[in-house]
Amino acid sequence: MRATLSIALLFLASCSAAPRFRQAPAPASPPTATGFVADEAMLRRARVAIPRDALPAKLVYFATDLADSDRAALARIAPRIEFVVGLSNEQALARASEAHAADVRYASADFIRAATNLRWVQAHSAGVDRYLSRAELVKSDRIVFTNMRGVHGPAIADHVFAGLLALTRNLPGYWQNQQRARWGNLPDGAPPSIALHGRTLLVVGLGGIGTEIARRGHGFGMRVWATRRSDAAAPDFVERCERPDKLLELLPEVDVVAIAVPLTSDTERLFDARAFDALKPGAYLVNIARGKVVDTAALVAALKSGRLAGAALDVTDPEPLPEAHELWKLANVVITPHVAADAELTEARHAELCAENARRFGAGEPLLNVVDGAAGY
Repeated sequence: MRATLSIALLFLASCSAAPRFRQAPAPASPPTATGFVADEAMLRRARVAIPRDALPAKLVYFATDLADSDRAALARIAPRIEFVVGLSNEQALARASEAHAADVRYASADFIRAATNLRWVQAHSAGVDRYLSRAELVKSDRIVFTNMRGVHGPAIADHVFAGLLALTRNLPGYWQNQQRARWGNLPDGAPPSIALHGRTLLVVGLGGIGTEIARRGHGFGMRVWATRRSDAAAPDFVERCERPDKLLELLPEVDVVAIAVPLTSDTERLFDARAFDALKPGAYLVNIARGKVVDTAALVAALKSGRLAGAALDVTDPEPLPEAHELWKLANVVITPHVAADAELTEARHAELCAENARRFGAGEPLLNVVDGAAGY
């Protein structure tokens, strides 16, 4: 839990009925305080951690951080739960047998073995690749592991188009002109500015974040294509949706690729030299997923050769990107330090989902955003 729960908690606590996320589509239902919608994917693996008829009188949650005011609000929403806040890892291990739930920071192999009452672990990111090696967590039958899928989508999708527009409108070049107080066009040899309208956007990974990227692409008048693993129907604003094994067939026909897949054994180095060779010459790449989804050497080669017109990278491999790395020196690259999700909206949505899952846990109801350890997300 974080110390940013106040807005969501005040809203949830003030509801006359038990707070529930609105399941899309349900336009007649009032939106939550932040407009958060629990989509089909959030509910797909919903699972009860402790059945209602087996709930103890008191549940204990080990939280990394939680303000006193937020704890009071949570007491109204989930009165059965006692939040134990700010333990060190050593303190948490010593008290592990008390915990029915915990933030993932505490969920080491030793803690899970000692925490015989543990039934729920909450990750505070959408990506859980860093935890997949914890077999005690991801392969456990007694522990429900949940993540923050769907929380970061709007802010990250905005960031995707910030990076893309910076490249397609030559904003870095004009920024350099501004620094020199120079009014005028860019020097000869600068790439031409292009419009997004009518271009084809391929969203690789049509999950919560990918759907928000697709929605914005449609708003820009782009033709939106996507890949996704599930058989769920694509939104109306996605014109074409294929399985991941069709990626190489799609790449020669698209102008922009936005990568939004989780990092798994199937997606590591997904964009290698073969993928870049298949890509339409002059296309743009945006990566807000994980750096290891892209082969960095192949990416640099594609940028230098002009195969890629440009790349907007919020994630890199390695990360942090070393000071001497040649990606810093390429004029057709925009780099940000893994900050695409940063926004007050993200914090509010994060708080709201934490509060709702706490309410569900305390009521013996299915938790949202259950992670499939085998799938890796």
